[in-house]
Amino acid sequence: MGINMKGLKTHVYGLNHTKIPRVPKCNQLTFNRSFPNNICWVNPEAVRIMSGPECCQNPPAISSGGESGELLQIGSLNSYVSGNPDSKVAVLLVSDVFGYEAPKLRQLADKVAAAGYYVVVPDFFHGDPLTSITKIGDWLKNHAPEQAVEFAKPVIQTLKEKGITKIGAAGFCWGAKVVVELAKDGEIQFAALLHPSFVTVDDIKGVKVPTGILGAEIDKMSPPELVKEFEAALVANEVNNFAKIYPGVSHGWTIRYKDEDAAEVKCAEEAHQDLVEWFGKCL
Repeated sequence: MGINMKGLKTHVYGLNHTKIPRVPKCNQLTFNRSFPNNICWVNPEAVRIMSGPECCQNPPAISSGGESGELLQIGSLNSYVSGNPDSKVAVLLVSDVFGYEAPKLRQLADKVAAAGYYVVVPDFFHGDPLTSITKIGDWLKNHAPEQAVEFAKPVIQTLKEKGITKIGAAGFCWGAKVVVELAKDGEIQFAALLHPSFVTVDDIKGVKVPTGILGAEIDKMSPPELVKEFEAALVANEVNNFAKIYPGVSHGWTIRYKDEDAAEVKCAEEAHQDLVEWFGKCL
């Protein structure tokens, strides 16, 4: 048994699990602009872009209720877990820079779990998500996506030991880079990237598993034409794929949409449904 940063009890696999309660159709667009494909997490320009309001706007409040999952310790990481523990298919959700306690991320985990998956949202930041008093450039020095890949491997191994036979992953913003690396290494069997950051065309060329890409029309980290390049790379390598751009929304919208913006909510819900359907096609 362990204690997370909030003082809540968590449980390691094999022990008793204690539930902890928590508080118009979008059309695909055409691609008609050019953008460099050399952005990566260490690129100062990428950090500069990510420091702007597009990436860090509308930060989530800490989860305070309303979710149906529980907190467990999996592979040494505190994790939000939702779904049937007897399912043979698991999905990792890798958060953006704001971490695994984001309410809308956990609510999405519950949605994915309702489709029959065992969903795990690990705390890859060990209780240190980005906050309003942290400079993102400094924060990224201690939280490189490549580092999180190594944290993910014990989580994946624990799930396999539990009897999971197929594992997929979806990454949001920062988390997309983590998922890409897992997809390149063959650690997972299917993947999804939602408004990805720090992902390059060369990264995508190394992906070996079916991969979906859900992008925003307004996104300096992965603008529509870069998503198109990602799609072309997957097609060229004969990797099963799904790519879609959602008009009128900005980077991060799938888990940081504004509740008062009906159009944004509708596109987020559509993206959630597309994500679940994509996972179903990968089985």
